[in-house]
Amino acid sequence: MISSPLSPAAPTTAPPLAADLSPLAQHVRQGLQQPFKTLSSMYFYDDEGSRLFQQIMALPEYYPTRTEFGLLTEHQAAISTALRPMAAQEPFYLIELGAGDGLKTKILLRQLLDTDARFTYVPVDISAGALEGLIAALQAELPTLAVEPVVADYADALTLMATRPGRKAVLFLGSNIGNFLPSDRHAFLRRLCQPLTHDDRLLVGFDLQKDPRFIRAAYDDTQGVTAAFNLNLLRRLNRELGANFDLDHWQHYTDYDPLTGAVRSFLVSTRAQTVQFAAWKGAVDFRAWEMIHTENSYKFTRLASRSWPLKPALKCRNFSRTGRNSLPTLSWLPKAKQHFRRGELLGYQ
Repeated sequence: MISSPLSPAAPTTAPPLAADLSPLAQHVRQGLQQPFKTLSSMYFYDDEGSRLFQQIMALPEYYPTRTEFGLLTEHQAAISTALRPMAAQEPFYLIELGAGDGLKTKILLRQLLDTDARFTYVPVDISAGALEGLIAALQAELPTLAVEPVVADYADALTLMATRPGRKAVLFLGSNIGNFLPSDRHAFLRRLCQPLTHDDRLLVGFDLQKDPRFIRAAYDDTQGVTAAFNLNLLRRLNRELGANFDLDHWQHYTDYDPLTGAVRSFLVSTRAQTVQFAAWKGAVDFRAWEMIHTENSYKFTRLASRSWPLKPALKCRNFSRTGRNSLPTLSWLPKAKQHFRRGELLGYQ
């Protein structure tokens, strides 16, 4: 858990979690009873959160989307060749975890269609609304594309797709891997790779460390869209858990620690207040300026990413371009023999 700089408040006592509470209610009640309160960023992405994140990706400060777009454009042929089977007419699945609006992925989709690849695009998201918008856009822009959307947890979706014959080429872009704490990150990658075979592929994006001011601005934009995205989590709790968060007394706050590479986002209570939750007929007290930690976004170094406890399986293949050092990096994992089942992790920097 990431600590806030404030002293911990005394935890509010609560009865054991009721078995009939929703997963969201269980998570929130447990997270807000901690000495340093925390909520998972996975709950950002209701339909409104997904819409706000699309706006974030278009912001001038938010460099990851533009960078990946440029890299995928420049290296689309090489990446597409690496993802698809050697036999030109062999069918496969292109599975994208957290597809969003598909802006970057459309580069690869067009390249694969133009080279007569036989594949089905499988966008995966926990938000049905986000997938509906993506599917409508793809039907209009790429009418010949075979699409099979899946509304599910990422690992569950891969387990489901593992039952289908043929190669699975999995995309996890946007440096979303940086949202995990280090121990959780390794566990997540292992779980993702568990259903994969020696013939499958996995492309994961890692954002490199760079000018700390440049990084921080990407998560605290001048238009306030990122703040609205963070605060929307409280709106969701009001709607789905019967909470009464007064958003006039909450603020978005972000910091960046170059020593650990962690961007951390918080919701800050600007006054002492008590929030009621109808979902479990309970309440949570907040001190003035107490924080709820809501998200991590880790930035990586080449050295650190190559020294993860995934070795000796880890090896790098780079698709790179010159320019400002604001580029995401991805790593190549060829036929892992120890921590992962056989598969490949592609990469560029």
